[in-house]
Amino acid sequence: MKDSVKLAISILICFIAWLIWTIFTVPSIQTRYVTLHRPNFTLPNYVFSPIWTLLYIMMWIAFFSVWKRIKPKESRFPLKFFIAHLFVNALWPIVFFWLKSMIWWLIVVIILWVMILAIIVMFKKISSFAVIMLLPYLFWVSFAIALNFSFMMLN
Repeated sequence: MKDSVKLAISILICFIAWLIWTIFTVPSIQTRYVTLHRPNFTLPNYVFSPIWTLLYIMMWIAFFSVWKRIKPKESRFPLKFFIAHLFVNALWPIVFFWLKSMIWWLIVVIILWVMILAIIVMFKKISSFAVIMLLPYLFWVSFAIALNFSFMMLN
């Protein structure tokens, strides 16, 4: 498969995940999220969308970087696992904003964190650049775990 096709497909895959995140998150920030008691280290609402957009762009770059380096006879498992992780990523705002379950959101975000770490380990063997692109994502989700735990304690 040509790199241009891989590029288009990788953009589409990450765009769909970002779109799901946006559909379930953006409207809920002004309704559900603002009603919660928040810890003092909570960031302003307006920073979440730009940060997540940047993270999805970096995820796409990492995914494409790895995909174009994998040889035809090599395992595609890291790519498949990355796509599976996007499903968990998209599940996260659905659980938090629509199911309104903080305990399940905490469980989903911890699973997501473990999956991101596993992706970083797998991608490291293929592209150190991809790892660099994913580290901010891992740090952000680490912050999200602390934030969620604080939400649970305060609400």
